[in-house]
Amino acid sequence: MIESEFISLLRGLATHPAARGLRDDAAVLNIADSMQLVLTHDMLVEGVHYLPDDPPGTVAWKLVAVNMSDLAAKGAQPLGVLMGFAMTGDNEWELAFLDGLREALAVFDVPLLGGDTVSMPAYAPRSLGLTAIGSAQSASVPSRTAARPGDRVFVSGTIGDAGAGLALLQGRITTADETARAALIDAYRRPRPDLQLGQKLAPLVHAMADISDGLLIDASRIAEASNCAIHIALEAVPLSLAYEIAEGKALDARLRAACAGDDYCLLFTARSEACQALIQTAKECGGTVAEVGQVSSGTGLSLSWNGGAIPLPERLGHQHGEKRHQAP
Repeated sequence: MIESEFISLLRGLATHPAARGLRDDAAVLNIADSMQLVLTHDMLVEGVHYLPDDPPGTVAWKLVAVNMSDLAAKGAQPLGVLMGFAMTGDNEWELAFLDGLREALAVFDVPLLGGDTVSMPAYAPRSLGLTAIGSAQSASVPSRTAARPGDRVFVSGTIGDAGAGLALLQGRITTADETARAALIDAYRRPRPDLQLGQKLAPLVHAMADISDGLLIDASRIAEASNCAIHIALEAVPLSLAYEIAEGKALDARLRAACAGDDYCLLFTARSEACQALIQTAKECGGTVAEVGQVSSGTGLSLSWNGGAIPLPERLGHQHGEKRHQAP
């Protein structure tokens, strides 16, 4: 079964209010009148979430970053992490991983509090897990379920860079521009979720999530969780110069960007009047936000290109149960 089917079955077990019906990126546990604990867990599996020849230090970075991205989407301040690490007896790899872990913990200013280690058979695919714990104000912990008809849809940063970086590493695309190539591969291997921006945006938005599996599939998840319809205007999806050099900016390139995943940018909805405040907030944090669509009554996801409706692609993004590192 695919991920969504398995999660549907798990919902019958995850009945505590903190689980948010398993419709969100994190659990939110009320511990005081004005404070909540935000809890999230993400895993990386070799050959699924990273390439076997990715540098170990970047694997450690990504393990921390993807969890920080979930905290950012809840406007949470990191308190600590717990790591599950499968040892395979490759000392050189594991020491390099620890160097990368040390760097990531320092950059995101989060302490390692504990976890667990196990031994794996030699040459078995590595499996790594991290639980991140954060704190947030009770009044400003956005949920996927809070999008409202009339909201505008926004994203932070640029979309598709990590997907293009993966495609370059796999040889599915090429570019003669070495600066663009390096930037895109770095986006894939070392995502940079913006915790400060997430914390600043949280009081201003309705729904918010991070873009991990792809802009389109994550937008459809917000639509489903909020029982509303979301429309995305593909010409408004922000692309980096590096992406445009490698992939172009026509409709097919924008569809690839919107379905690729691993962006770890923020996807959120807010009332129209908040647009300038959102742009200014991002600017103060050294980032950008762009309006890419709107929320309406109804259900599902729809797309347009320069004002004309277009059909949804067969594949909106990554779902577990398929190979992440296959060509779309």
